[in-house]
Amino acid sequence: MAFATILLKTAGWIVLVGGLTGVGIGLWGSARDARSAQAVWDTLLAQREPAPESYDPAMVSELPEIAQRYFRTAIAPGTPLHGVARLEMEGSLILNSREMPMQADQILAPPHGFVWRARAGTGWVRFAGSDGYRTGQTSWTRFWMWNVLPVARVADTEDHARAAAARMLMETVWAPATLLPEAGAVWTQTGPHQAEIRFPTIPRVEPIHLTLDAAGRVLEMTTLRWSDANPERIYRLQPFGGRMLAHASHQGFTIPTAMEIGNLYGTPEYAPFFRAILTRVEY
Repeated sequence: MAFATILLKTAGWIVLVGGLTGVGIGLWGSARDARSAQAVWDTLLAQREPAPESYDPAMVSELPEIAQRYFRTAIAPGTPLHGVARLEMEGSLILNSREMPMQADQILAPPHGFVWRARAGTGWVRFAGSDGYRTGQTSWTRFWMWNVLPVARVADTEDHARAAAARMLMETVWAPATLLPEAGAVWTQTGPHQAEIRFPTIPRVEPIHLTLDAAGRVLEMTTLRWSDANPERIYRLQPFGGRMLAHASHQGFTIPTAMEIGNLYGTPEYAPFFRAILTRVEY
């Protein structure tokens, strides 16, 4: 009996010590990931020009009508053309048909990259972490449950970087100055209310497509994104995009401020996974 008691107590201590060690390793890992994301955040923030050129409608006078319509609404004359946006948002993530509350902040600096830091979930299902991309340097998706258990860790693969670059270019609608010809964007009108925008300096990324209303506000945006969000879990080009549900002006830029985004947009298999409202925008 005494031996059995000692054995059980010893096993209990081993489990306890092992558990505490695992928690410690998890906390160290999540803190390391946060520091890594912050380092890229700071690098992208340094891309912000203190006193950039101001917007003049003459900059787009040679562009197709659809582009002139967009910029007529998106950028007020005289607006400093900052290409770096700092955003805060709230909304929901839909994962495996379960909708969970989400809050996030982001720095967006096309074509240099982005960092998106999010907290999501309720009750015992809570997780936090970040997505990020720095052109030619790194890309990642790293999330932790309760800052202890890793639930998603993908980094520095060619497939992931290609998918992340497509996301960055889709989000240029939050930083309209980066859609100007001076920033490398090439506009083509493809219909009465449709535009295709290519970014020749970003290799292996498909054009983005915008649908505008009569005033030039973005109603839809789509692209073919390199993604493994499919039943086969293999990377391939597939439709990605969503609807813009509201707009507002910030520091001379008028941008979408409410949206629903998902994979396979425009097909019967469309599955929105992201709904958000921007709560703060700073350029």
